[in-house]
Amino acid sequence: MALSLPISSLESDIKTKNSGCPESEIGSQGLRKQILKKGNSWQTPFPGDEVEVHFSGRVEGGACLDSNIDKGTPFRFKLGQSEVIKGLDEGVATMKKSERAIFIIPPNLAYGELGFRPLIPPNSTLIFDVEMLSWTSIRDITGDGGILKKTTKEGEGWATPREADEVLVKYEARLENAALVSKSDEGVEFNVSDGYLCPAISKAVKTMRRGEKAELAVKFSYGIRQNENGATDTDDIPPDPNLTIKLELVSWKSVIDVTGDKKVLKRITKVGEGFDRPNEGSVVKVKYYGKLKDGTVFERKGSNEEPFEFTTLEEQINEGLDRAIMTMKKGEQALVTVTKGYLHSNDISGMENEDLFYEVELIDFIKEKPFWKMDTKEKIEACERKKNDGNVLFKAGKFWRASRKYEKAATYVEFDHSFTDDEKSIAKALWFSSNLNSAACKLKLGDYLEASTLCTKVLKHDPCNVKALYRRSQAYLKISELDKAEDDIKRALTSDPNNRDVKLVYKELKDKQREYARYQTEIFSTMLSRMG
Repeated sequence: MALSLPISSLESDIKTKNSGCPESEIGSQGLRKQILKKGNSWQTPFPGDEVEVHFSGRVEGGACLDSNIDKGTPFRFKLGQSEVIKGLDEGVATMKKSERAIFIIPPNLAYGELGFRPLIPPNSTLIFDVEMLSWTSIRDITGDGGILKKTTKEGEGWATPREADEVLVKYEARLENAALVSKSDEGVEFNVSDGYLCPAISKAVKTMRRGEKAELAVKFSYGIRQNENGATDTDDIPPDPNLTIKLELVSWKSVIDVTGDKKVLKRITKVGEGFDRPNEGSVVKVKYYGKLKDGTVFERKGSNEEPFEFTTLEEQINEGLDRAIMTMKKGEQALVTVTKGYLHSNDISGMENEDLFYEVELIDFIKEKPFWKMDTKEKIEACERKKNDGNVLFKAGKFWRASRKYEKAATYVEFDHSFTDDEKSIAKALWFSSNLNSAACKLKLGDYLEASTLCTKVLKHDPCNVKALYRRSQAYLKISELDKAEDDIKRALTSDPNNRDVKLVYKELKDKQREYARYQTEIFSTMLSRMG
């Protein structure tokens, strides 16, 4: 459709706007761009986004083409979907919000050798004057077109929920025929990993920011869940329906798996200050109360005026809560769940079979003096103290906490360049025993790889250390590295032929080797019988 504006007038108008504007080339196929007005942000649209523009266009030295400026209605199209000529597609993708630019599009990115008669002759260069009004982000979340997300309201900040987090959403789900499936105006809260209603919601919410609103186009493979009979749980919903979902992420609570096995979970209700957190031995000030699942409060400590003060990992409070507090920042508030699977008999008397729920605020803390601020005497004393603490915990069967003590002890004397010769001898012995004791803890905890690593550290300094060879052979046995285990055992027996513990592990090795040989024989026999 031709513009009512005469060709000479349009050319003159563009030349006036274009005077003094630098020209740049986009890509390597001859597309050129001249910015008439700079945009007001740094962002540009992505392929798949729906853009809104005002534009006018003409053939270079020829006829005027269509324009929507006089119509007052923005022109909309999806980037990268071949809904406009390639040159305009590529050019608009470089624009920022409110930017206005002229694009000089060569024939190979327009209508080529064929042209588009009668308006556009073959091999014509086109000129477009484009203003970027806005765009709506459309994302292919799954990469297979199964969930397309169109952002209708931008969210706040930059953070998005993670798999373990709890989210609060409002939603409305409809079938392709607009029939309502389900909605929640008040909002529904769920764990992202558990999902809600259909897989699409949990997948989409992980891409959203707080306060963001979006529309989802959902294919059946990500839609309403089917039961084991192949039907949906609601009779009036057909199986495998395609859905349209309006989704709003109202808020979420960050959930931290403190122990790595979901036995101690922390849900952040108020974000703390800065980046620092208490470490082992920190003096912390908190207020908290603990309750059971039925709401019964069994413990309450501290207030804003008189916070409860304790030293971390010194068995002064429940161990699960203790470890959760060590992940908190100053001023942070959180809900901590300690499951009955984590509790020990001496944690909370009479409640070993109860899940415990704590509301806690970390008011302040003072971290333990770092080793690099200590003199050599303080380092050796601190190492001995931590090592002895670890010994007490090991005897009590608290292997994780004992391991932490030994690891801390080793850090105090690991770098001995400032020690005297006498101090170096003491420090070396302490470092050896701390690492080997930590390895013993790792064996008890089933972390055989870390146990072998700790022993190897010692063996690099003392290749004939019997205790290191013995414990590393134990670790190798557990992960079926039988040849490596045998090598360590033989080296240990060469240094200490009468060592009872090494002899016992050697017997265990021989039993495993015989068992492995029988297993190999059975496999070989089976193969032969099948071949026969």
